Amino acid sequence: MADRYLTVALERRGVQCTARLLTDKAPLTCAAVWDALPLSADVYHAKYARNEIYALFPAFAAQEPPLENPTVTPIPGDLCYFTFTDVQLGTSSYGYESRAAPVTVDLALFYERNNLLLNGDTGWVPGIVWGTVVEGLEEMASACQDLWRTGAAGETLSFRRA
Repeated sequence: MADRYLTVALERRGVQCTARLLTDKAPLTCAAVWDALPLSADVYHAKYARNEIYALFPAFAAQEPPLENPTVTPIPGDLCYFTFTDVQLGTSSYGYESRAAPVTVDLALFYERNNLLLNGDTGWVPGIVWGTVVEGLEEMASACQDLWRTGAAGETLSFRRA
């Protein structure tokens, strides 16, 4: 199978990067995401994992993928997939709507090193590494730092086929 690529963008900031899907390591996750593209939603910057931006989506796969190619220490350029239930996200400490969807998918981009997927409420939160940025990470990291400093309000994170 030929490599598949997608574009990850911060729309308002006009910054994007290109990622290669890791179909050899996370085939079920890659297929679920690829079939659901394009995806776009409000962007958030991580509180606990450090150098991460992400967007939340209602579940889109016919069946949630298993924990393939897992990590708790993502590296710069990793795209990760997380699944959360309404109970996990439905607390005010996370700052989301009080009525979360029954299953929410979190698609994340890690843009710098020294990340640790450890949540004070629940412990380790392994993610599925399903893609890796192959072009434009430096510009995206700069935009992510700006998002951290100046805020995410009004910004959108999008994923689309390249």
